[in-house]
Amino acid sequence: MKTVAKLSIGLMAILTAHSTTVLAEEEVQDMSDPLAVYSQFGAGVTNKGLNLKYGQSYDTGNPNTFGMNVLELKGLGGEDLGWDNNAVKDNSLDSFRFRNFQVDMTNGRGSQLDISLGLDANALADESGSVSYSFIQALPKFGKLSLFPLAGVGAGIANNALEDDGTIDSGYSVQGTYYLVGMYSKYAITDKLWVNYNPFYLETLSGSDVYQNNAYGLGESSILTHEASVGYQVTPRFNVRYFSNWTENTSFEDGEHRIEFNYQF
Repeated sequence: MKTVAKLSIGLMAILTAHSTTVLAEEEVQDMSDPLAVYSQFGAGVTNKGLNLKYGQSYDTGNPNTFGMNVLELKGLGGEDLGWDNNAVKDNSLDSFRFRNFQVDMTNGRGSQLDISLGLDANALADESGSVSYSFIQALPKFGKLSLFPLAGVGAGIANNALEDDGTIDSGYSVQGTYYLVGMYSKYAITDKLWVNYNPFYLETLSGSDVYQNNAYGLGESSILTHEASVGYQVTPRFNVRYFSNWTENTSFEDGEHRIEFNYQF
């Protein structure tokens, strides 16, 4: 856990370093917009524990481009707070995720650096995660429907990873590469109520045989993931959202479910 603490402290330092350049006055942003950039704090109660999220917007130096860093901690207090009887739960942190997000307001194009690390062991490593970089493009609205296609590439990372010859690669290493394509979507039911559906397809490109053949589960070199949510804007700065995440190999019922509260500041 010392390594995790150092990583979390380092990521928080990045967040606070940018905060000194945030504009003194920020307009309230549309929190239902996948490309919206704003400072925020969120907490989610899930079937696998408590999730915490902190986001800090910052000045990129370009008047047409806005940036945001977001740090998420997932699965805290899973044994005491989670209600998933099909998962092995404990009260320690399950995973964390750091994202750097920028958007050009002149053309509706965004870019995202996404770093995540799962802290629970699996068949391939003691800890597994990924680093990816992707582009997002806002398309013209179709009535109440908004679409934001995404494409990117990434690398799988692991701690004490299993090698092709059955040995363990001690420490952190890069297992291989992958690509991802997908889409964020939003349908506005009313000004305050909306739904999202965000499918993503990931497939390995290179790396060890163990990684390429089992990156997304034993015998799985690719995966289609799903995320659906319903959000309600209680006030301009506060919303409540229900999320569900599942995959082609996991049923909706066995996926992750959470109720999330987000505040923009």
